[in-house]
Amino acid sequence: MSTANDAPKKAVVLGSLGWSLVNFRLDLIRRLASNGYEVLAAAADIDDETAQTLRDNGVRPCPIQMDRTGTNPLRDLGTLWALVRFFRKEKPELVISYTMKPNIYGSLAAQIAGVPHRYALFTGLGYSFMEEHPTGRRKRVRDLSILLHRVALRRIHGAFCYNSADRRDIRRFHLIPDRVPLHDVPGSGVDTRRYTDTPVPEGRVKFLFIGRLLRSKGLLTLGKAAEILRAQGHECDIDILGPADSNPDAIDPDLFADWQKRGLVNWLGETRDVRPYLAKCSVFVLPTELREGVPRSILEAMSSGRAVITTDAPGCGEATQDGVSGLVFPQGDASALAQTMKRFIDDPSLATAMGQAAREHACRTYDVHLVNSILMQHMGVEPLDRDARLPKGLDYAELAS
Repeated sequence: MSTANDAPKKAVVLGSLGWSLVNFRLDLIRRLASNGYEVLAAAADIDDETAQTLRDNGVRPCPIQMDRTGTNPLRDLGTLWALVRFFRKEKPELVISYTMKPNIYGSLAAQIAGVPHRYALFTGLGYSFMEEHPTGRRKRVRDLSILLHRVALRRIHGAFCYNSADRRDIRRFHLIPDRVPLHDVPGSGVDTRRYTDTPVPEGRVKFLFIGRLLRSKGLLTLGKAAEILRAQGHECDIDILGPADSNPDAIDPDLFADWQKRGLVNWLGETRDVRPYLAKCSVFVLPTELREGVPRSILEAMSSGRAVITTDAPGCGEATQDGVSGLVFPQGDASALAQTMKRFIDDPSLATAMGQAAREHACRTYDVHLVNSILMQHMGVEPLDRDARLPKGLDYAELAS
C-alpha cells in the first residue's frame, strides 16, 4: 500500500461533526491505517478532546469549514471550495464521506480535485425523506436534496446504505447513477468488546431513552405513554439521557420540566459515555419517527444485553428482531408504546431473555469489525471475500457468551 517513493497512500474520512469521527468512525479509521494508509480525519467542530484522541491513534485531525445544519448557499459554496483546496493539497488516494453535506460537497470536491477513489456512506436520508408525499417547505427541501445528490454523486465509485427503505429511495430518486454499486452494510457497527454484556438489574423496571431532546425522536409519544402507565397504576422509572436542543424540533422546555416535576421522567443530562447508564437500565426505548439508517443507540443497547423497544421507522424495526430481541410498535402510537412497556413491567424476566437475544444478534450481525470488513472489501482496500470476517482471534459465539 505504498507509492514508488515509499510514502503511504492517504485516505480521508469526512464527516460533519468532529466528535462523530471518534464516536462512530474510529474503528474504520484504524482499519484503514492497518491497511497501510495515512488517514486524515476531516470534519467541522473538531474539539481538543477529539483531536487528541485522533492523534493518539496516529491520525491527523483536519478541521473543515462546514455549516452542518444551515441552508445558506454561499456558506455551502465556501465549504465546497475549502474541500477542493484541501484535497488538492493533500492528494488523497481515497475519500469516504458520511452524512448528507459531506456526501454532497465532499464527493463533488473530490471529483473536482481528481481524487482517484470516492465513496459515499448514506447513514439515513433524514428529515426531507420522512414523508412519502411531502408538501410545502419539506417538498422543496427534498427536491433540492435530490438535485444536489444527483449533481454531486454522479461520478462516485460506490455507495453504502443501512436499510431497505433508504436503498429504495436512493434508487427511486436516482440519488446516485444506476451504474454505481450500492452496497448494504448493517449500520455503523458497534464494538461488542467495548459495549459488553451486563446483567439486567433486579427490582423496579427502568426504561432508558438516549438521544437529543427532540419531538422527532418520539419524546412526545414517550411522555404520553408515561402518563398512560401512571393513570393505569403501573410503576416504573423512565430515564432520559441526552442534550437539550435549540432547533425548532426541540421538545418544549416547559412541557419537559412539567414531566420531571410530576415524576413521569427523570432527565440524566448528557454524556459521552453511555455504558454506565445502559448497565443500570432494564430496557432501552427509542420511539423515534426519524429515518436514522440504523440508530447507533440501538446497537449499543443490544450489545450491552438490553432488550429494545422501538418503532417501525426505517432501520429501527429492521435492527430489532420483533418478539425476539425486542418489541416494535407503530410510530407515534402512545397507547401501543404504553402497552409494550407494560409487558416488561408485568414480566421483568422478559428483559433478561430478550436482552440475551439482543446481545447475540449484535455480535453476529452488527459487530463493527464485520461492518468495516464489508466497507474495506467494496472499496478495494482488502481482497473481496464472500464472508465478511472478524479480526483474527475473535469469534462471534465467544463475543456473545
